[in-house]
Amino acid sequence: MAQREFDIHVIGGGLAGSEAAWQLAEAGLRVRLSEMRGGGDTTPAHQSDQFAEMVCSNSFRSDDAEHNAVGLLHQEMRALNSLIMRAADQHRVPAGSALAVDREGFAAEVTRAVFRHPNISIFRERIDELPDHPVIVATGPLTGSKLAEAIATETGQGSLAFFDAIAPIVHRDSIDMEIAWFQSRWDKGEGKDYINCPLDKAQYVAFVEALNSGEKTEFREWERDTPYFEGCMPIEVMAERGVDTLRHGPMKPVGLTDPTTGRWPYAVVQLRQDNALGTLWNMVGFQTKLRHSEQVRIFRTIPGLAQAEFARLGGIHRNSFINSPLLLDDQLRLKSRQNVRFAGQITGCEGYVESAAVGLIAARFAAAEIQGRQISSPPVETAIGALLSHITGGADADTFQPMNVNFGLMPPPEGRLRKADRKKAYTNRARARFSEWLRSTAQVAESPSNQVAPAAVE
Repeated sequence: MAQREFDIHVIGGGLAGSEAAWQLAEAGLRVRLSEMRGGGDTTPAHQSDQFAEMVCSNSFRSDDAEHNAVGLLHQEMRALNSLIMRAADQHRVPAGSALAVDREGFAAEVTRAVFRHPNISIFRERIDELPDHPVIVATGPLTGSKLAEAIATETGQGSLAFFDAIAPIVHRDSIDMEIAWFQSRWDKGEGKDYINCPLDKAQYVAFVEALNSGEKTEFREWERDTPYFEGCMPIEVMAERGVDTLRHGPMKPVGLTDPTTGRWPYAVVQLRQDNALGTLWNMVGFQTKLRHSEQVRIFRTIPGLAQAEFARLGGIHRNSFINSPLLLDDQLRLKSRQNVRFAGQITGCEGYVESAAVGLIAARFAAAEIQGRQISSPPVETAIGALLSHITGGADADTFQPMNVNFGLMPPPEGRLRKADRKKAYTNRARARFSEWLRSTAQVAESPSNQVAPAAVE
């Protein structure tokens, strides 16, 4: 049999694929990392060939590990030597209690780390078939059509799909700060982490009417019945649900005091810093499928944005994911083809952090298997364990939809607790169980019986 020049193959250079390749390489395995961008192919959403490019928001959401499930996930990933979290921490920008990053600096950091690792070989190539050797498929929600067809042929399951929308980015110096003001909701963080544009009732009603009548992107025939993911709903789709929907969603004014009036506005548009220089600001929650000309016209009716210059306008793309609870085992292997693991958003997790976390744990499972070790899954009481459990069987396969990490994926804490104490109960228990699991995993890795050289033959 021919000798391979690698121990395991990772397909996809997004957040999940980059994290997986890094974890495998750090475990001493030789990794072939295939990424089609930069090799003559691209996607409808990406703008560069950098690894781990963030195409939607620049936020990793809450970094509060005491009261928030995604903040807890951040903490667990840091403990597992996550490349994605390391790069995010190095390139964070102000965002209150959230972790937001300079997306260009972040992607450059991940790309640099992956390219420089001696155990990773980069190939700019498109993979159209499922390989017969050990592989982690982390092609994300924009998997190439031929590979998607190969996956569907192997599994016998049609791909589930939904639309994901991208929010516009505004140049900071084009925002009228005589109308807008800096403030985080309830004055959390540094107090200047968000720019707020206030609307009175008449302005808000006119804005909603403009969204409803604005010209939208036409869908292709095969796209028309594809549902949106609720966590990334286009602004105009929310507007269609009722005149007050936006005031109770991304345009809610609570906790924000307009310094001109001394009162909360009727509605507000928030912008969050998008790069380290503070020159670009992301319109929070303003994912959209409006045509570009309509975006400029309508968004410039927002007070403070009359002269807005856009570094990027919103867009729309199709996301695909597999029915993981039906198709994958508890170590993310394809039940019908055990050499194939899936990771990232294609598994049905939702969000940058969740995608990277699934790439991380898939890599650790694969490394252990190749090196002749066995590691258990993280406990379901932990953030990463709860997410993994949901993907690989905790969810109903008949109604499976993308999911962010949340406390609802974990078993409820024992005993009767006040509402104010419940989140701390989840996180305290999670940290204890995670520490136990981490110790047991380290003991398995250090056991002399587990020091097995990786096999790399076909």
